[in-house]
Amino acid sequence: MAVEADFAPRTTDLAYERRGAVAVVTFNRPDARNAMTWDMYQGLYDACAHVDEDERVRVLVLRGAGDKAFVAGTDIAQFRQFTTPQHFIDYETKQNRNIGRVEAVKKPTIAMIRGYAVGGGANIALACDLRIAATDAKLGVPIAKTLGNTVSIATLARIMSYVGPARTKELLFTARLIGAEEGKAAGVFNEVVEPERLEARTMELAEQIAANAPLTIRSVKEGVRRLLEHGRIEEAEDLVLMAYMSDDFREGVEAFLAKRVPNWRGR
Repeated sequence: MAVEADFAPRTTDLAYERRGAVAVVTFNRPDARNAMTWDMYQGLYDACAHVDEDERVRVLVLRGAGDKAFVAGTDIAQFRQFTTPQHFIDYETKQNRNIGRVEAVKKPTIAMIRGYAVGGGANIALACDLRIAATDAKLGVPIAKTLGNTVSIATLARIMSYVGPARTKELLFTARLIGAEEGKAAGVFNEVVEPERLEARTMELAEQIAANAPLTIRSVKEGVRRLLEHGRIEEAEDLVLMAYMSDDFREGVEAFLAKRVPNWRGR
């Protein structure tokens, strides 16, 4: 499949390419286990905005370069720049903005996890819709053993939505990491595969999703988001109408009756 680079991140530590209907963002600092710089966070934010605007893109995949890590957190050396209380408040506010942008992408997102997804890397992975992990994957936020800082309420809520309050506290209290099989059993990882199959399986899944009706997928993603945010069932007539009043729905009906494959346009 032809690979196109039609969006240029502000830093070479982040790479963007489009493989047909699948966009791939690569965290590209393998020598630093892909630890995130401020420019990388902003580049990720910008890439998510680009994906939302590019009608050719149906699925976004996030991955780390090399075989050691998805993302090994934020580059800790940057914290030496912080000297006032406001610096730390601003950092967590920006993190909520950046990770929240991943969560808010209108199209399905998949984290392809090899090795460590820790700290900010765990947060990025959990902000994605799906996570495909290699057998060597490890995910967690070990700050009680490393930095002695804390996480935002938004981050706690994100972790709790997957593993519940008791396991969230246990993981953060002990600073331990979840391995591949535990993560799969807990629902953190959707699939676990051998490292040599990770990319092929992730792209296979991305292309399977990309072939399906975009507005159906968008309505489901937004519906789940609202349920998690509000904790109760609410009417969502806008999502119903977005799907049923679309050209895609009319195309789906005609294609079904004609026994042919529908041509989804996301409109």
